[in-house]
Amino acid sequence: MPDHAHSSDPAVQTQLDRLSALSPGRDVLGLERIAEICARLGNPQDCLPRTFHVAGTNGKGSTCAFLRAILEASGRKVHSYTSPHLVRFNERIRLAGTLIDDALLASLLEEVLDTAADLRASFFEVTTAAAFLAFARTPADDCIIEVGLGGRLDATNIIPAPAACGIASLGIDHEAFLLAPEAGTPQEPATRIAWEKAGIIKPGTRVATLSYPPAVVEVIEARASAAGAPLFVEGSGWQVDPEGDGFRWSSASLGAVGETLFPRMAGPHQRRNAGLAIAMSRLAEPRPADTDVVRGIAGTFWPGRMQLLGSGPLTAAMSGEQNIWIDGGHNLDAALQLADFLGQTLARREPVDLVLGMLANKDAAGFLALLAPHVGRLVAVPIPGHEHHTPADLVGIARDSGIAQASAQGDLPSALRALAADSPARNILIGGSLYLVGQALELNEEFPS
Repeated sequence: MPDHAHSSDPAVQTQLDRLSALSPGRDVLGLERIAEICARLGNPQDCLPRTFHVAGTNGKGSTCAFLRAILEASGRKVHSYTSPHLVRFNERIRLAGTLIDDALLASLLEEVLDTAADLRASFFEVTTAAAFLAFARTPADDCIIEVGLGGRLDATNIIPAPAACGIASLGIDHEAFLLAPEAGTPQEPATRIAWEKAGIIKPGTRVATLSYPPAVVEVIEARASAAGAPLFVEGSGWQVDPEGDGFRWSSASLGAVGETLFPRMAGPHQRRNAGLAIAMSRLAEPRPADTDVVRGIAGTFWPGRMQLLGSGPLTAAMSGEQNIWIDGGHNLDAALQLADFLGQTLARREPVDLVLGMLANKDAAGFLALLAPHVGRLVAVPIPGHEHHTPADLVGIARDSGIAQASAQGDLPSALRALAADSPARNILIGGSLYLVGQALELNEEFPS
């Protein structure tokens, strides 16, 4: 499942072209290839600083961002590896707090691609090995690694036991990979997904998770018990209590944070992501001070998640009275969280206008069924470079979902111009795909840093 990446640096682009040509349409999960690549490179995954590993269907990127901010507020230098990127490939690899520079990125990708030339490696395996090399060669105090897909067979799971791992929100996504028939695995989709995600739990680590239905928790508990890994589940091991615009965090075994916390990131679900990050930060020594936790949570920003666009070429199409938001959520769990946020805030007085693009393998009907009560008008657009639902198909699905005012446009700027010409709503949301969100950021010249 390669991401089509581009760079203004010719040396980086040469390697990205090689990277994008890998394993199109035939990715197979497993640790054999990444293990061989890393062995040829001297096993850099064994030379990382204190490591935190985060899995989940939704929210794992936000959790990583909260955790990084907490650790950095305590004065630590932090590597991080996340995916996908929104605008620039460099966003995936952060070295001691700074995005990897073009020269080093080009060199590392070339080294790994040459090393793995005969292995039929995937886009993500090569990228992961390059990140491990960068982390092993650059001094830092901590390393945060986000799982790419699943957990058990994800390329990141080649790392030794981390200091702590976390499991964020769980839902159904990437079914072709994570629900593929396999002997000895749970048969019910929700428990199978949990079983795959909990595959990152290793002996010697400590685990924090959100709360889930009992059957899902049982699967994770069994995985943790088999590894002898202490488990801290939201609600029993730690908890978040809303307080005005913020929340309080407490734990009988890990101690309470003595102040109310106020996340900068929008949406009630971000309180839980922040809570998970706090729990993870307290599972490893040294623990950050309460003041560092407060500053970290307040300062966290993660692009493309209920983000309000600033002034730029894309937003210039509007009159200036509209707020243009972007959100990369693309599955049913994300739609539930988004609908909750819209109902409580943006769409409480007036439905939003939605500019929507979705990949072909996403459940557009289910997604729109959840958002429809909060949407007044929809404009469907394509996602260039990826297999996607056609705008015409999305228009039909929208109307079937109860969104009567639905139309199609050929691209994102045209969609905004069409809305601007016909009494747009106060709040406009661009969403349905991280790729579409990345396009919006690039067109508006807002580059994640």
